[in-house]
Amino acid sequence: MPQENVQADPVLLTHLLNETIDKRLDILRRVADVGSISEAARGAGVSYKAAWQAIETLSNLAGGPLVEKVVGGRSGGGTRITSRGEEVLRLNEALVRARRRVLEEFGRNGAEGLSAAGGHFLISMRNQLPATIHTLKIGSALVRLLLAIDEDHLIRASVTKESAQLLGLREGMRVVALCKATGVEVFSEPPETADNLLEGTVVHCDRDDHGGECTVRLPSGLTLVGFARAHHGLRRQGPAWVLMPCDNIAVALAQ
Repeated sequence: MPQENVQADPVLLTHLLNETIDKRLDILRRVADVGSISEAARGAGVSYKAAWQAIETLSNLAGGPLVEKVVGGRSGGGTRITSRGEEVLRLNEALVRARRRVLEEFGRNGAEGLSAAGGHFLISMRNQLPATIHTLKIGSALVRLLLAIDEDHLIRASVTKESAQLLGLREGMRVVALCKATGVEVFSEPPETADNLLEGTVVHCDRDDHGGECTVRLPSGLTLVGFARAHHGLRRQGPAWVLMPCDNIAVALAQ
């Protein structure tokens, strides 16, 4: 069984997502209602693959699995939401109600300004990893960070001194490491020299002869999406090494 990611929790996840615009929460809610990823995907108007990736992203942020497979029974099995998944939905519903009350209190004009200032924004970066700043070193132009994404992995990132000041970055602070899938490379063997190299297990990978998108699960349960080259030699449930170059990682506040 994958370990739980101690860097994340359902409260952190709720801070990062806005139920009114984030389809990932809609998919999770549909899974809770219908007990099926494929049915939830159809209802949300996305592919089965996209639905699973949405659930995996939420699980990364929440610090543990939000759904689990059910085997057997009259219906032949399916998927059900975990207690952690139920907690995520309850927390988000409470946040939505509280936000609505605040907006109503400030009235229409105030609400519009408040919504614009305090809303959440969806981003295209599919790798969103809760992390803690382990080390922060200030250089002449850049601030170099060492981020703990789980108990076994540290990754390097850097930001400008101005960004570090504006975000108020400090050691021990909880943040989110962001990286586009197109900025991540996946290999069947470890490269000779590489920074931010993580070892995991292949969950999904496109055809060996053409290469393409690949999903890798770390021992802690975190999943990463990247791309493998043609003739990559990767196999489902086999070992994989994920390269996340320092320059491709962005840092966002966790709350």
